[in-house]
Amino acid sequence: MAAPVRTLVAWCPDWPVVATGVPLDEPSAVLFANRVVAASPGARAHGVVRGLRRRVAQARCPDLSVHERDEAKEARLFEPVVAVLDDITPRVEVTRPGACALVSRGPSRYFGGDEVVARLVSERMAEIVASRTDVRVGVADGPFAAELVARAADPIRLVPPGTTAEFLAPMNIDVLERSDLTDVLRRLGISTLGALARLPAADVLARFGREGQGAHRLASGLDERPPDARYPPADWSVSAEIDPPADRVDRVAFVARSIADELHRRLRRNGVTCVRVGIQAETEYGEEVIRFWRHEGALSDAAVADRVRWQLDGWLNGPAVNRPSGGIARIALVPDELIAATGRQLGFWGGETEVDQRAARVAARLQGQLGAESVLVPEFRGGRHAHEQLMLVPAATVELAGRSLDPRDEVAPWPGSLPAPSPTRLLSDPVAVEVLDESGGVVEVTGRGLLSSPPTQLIVKGRCKAVVGWSGPWPIDERWWDAEAHRRQARLQLVTADGRAQLVALEAGVWQVTAHWD
Repeated sequence: MAAPVRTLVAWCPDWPVVATGVPLDEPSAVLFANRVVAASPGARAHGVVRGLRRRVAQARCPDLSVHERDEAKEARLFEPVVAVLDDITPRVEVTRPGACALVSRGPSRYFGGDEVVARLVSERMAEIVASRTDVRVGVADGPFAAELVARAADPIRLVPPGTTAEFLAPMNIDVLERSDLTDVLRRLGISTLGALARLPAADVLARFGREGQGAHRLASGLDERPPDARYPPADWSVSAEIDPPADRVDRVAFVARSIADELHRRLRRNGVTCVRVGIQAETEYGEEVIRFWRHEGALSDAAVADRVRWQLDGWLNGPAVNRPSGGIARIALVPDELIAATGRQLGFWGGETEVDQRAARVAARLQGQLGAESVLVPEFRGGRHAHEQLMLVPAATVELAGRSLDPRDEVAPWPGSLPAPSPTRLLSDPVAVEVLDESGGVVEVTGRGLLSSPPTQLIVKGRCKAVVGWSGPWPIDERWWDAEAHRRQARLQLVTADGRAQLVALEAGVWQVTAHWD
């Protein structure tokens, strides 16, 4: 069995928080889809950890400042940090903004050992990140173990060759980050990587398939995929000339999206998919730059286009010392690591259609003409209010294929939210109204969330409409820990005699119409 490749991983902790510019000693968190994806040490001291919902995080730390994640900004700020390693090895691989890896065999032979290379990497990256965060470097057999070593480093740690399995053995099985598989293994009593590694590999493959086989190899200190003894594949690189040379990210990104589509068509025809891609750019003066990106799963065409845009933003808008000498005259994508494509099963009805594919192509064309931020698509974010559940985001930042806007696909519950169906029209300026009962008195909501009396009349701009049906109320009491953001509201659905369904809300003693159903 071939030994895994000796790998060095450099990790900058809390990079999403660093990219916001907020000092790490202040309690702050970065959110995506209303969940915490990164928290500063000041926030973690109050119990704010990854995976928490916004409300839970703010309840644990009332002074918490929250920021929406901006992966493009994270990548742009990380490019100068990675660029200082180019004279150590030309094949630095960006795993994600804040973490990079390199094969240590060549640099170790040149500089005199893994420890010397690790110290050199740490010193050079620390000069760039300055006091914003620290740099941790780990060296082990294989990238998976090397990243875990880097997370445990202070600031440098080396695991001797051949001892990676012993280092991994006591670690919790959750470090595999495969929730479905780890849940089953934990119920079977397998809670550590060592316990998983002791299982017969053939039995794991028979029971859990390829995913189980990959997890078993990682737990055993090996590479996730066994070495490929086949002949090297053909060169599937794709490139495009840009005339005249471009110095704007949106122009190059449009060309990159088209060649990303071409790359994936070639790979699909040959039954493979890419997990590591090289982004290569050539300037009008013949200067060449290349950076490698890896993805935990398979890189889709949209994911490749995203990484091209991030990388170009880092090159073209980064510090002058790392900026290309001229405009980009050629862009190329080099599939550096390929695996067998597992494919996807389309349904007999529904699923992706030719119309969906045409819409994605039109969106890509408009992005090239108007700019990457000009084409917006809705994305479900969740929330208790109708105006919070859907947000318009740039189409370039999401995967258009297979998207769902059905709130029922959201796993996490939203206590206090309105039941389906959602309103079809939201009012930007709510209209003040009166909700009256049979005796002409104003309908109120008690502290227990109950109506004082059934509503029978709705007064809108002096006109009286009879209420023929109603439902609710749905009371909510949000952000009670924040005096400025605290909101207490009760919502009621009303159907008037003219057949219109309306959403009215009582807040601070005033009823308002906030939305309609058609």
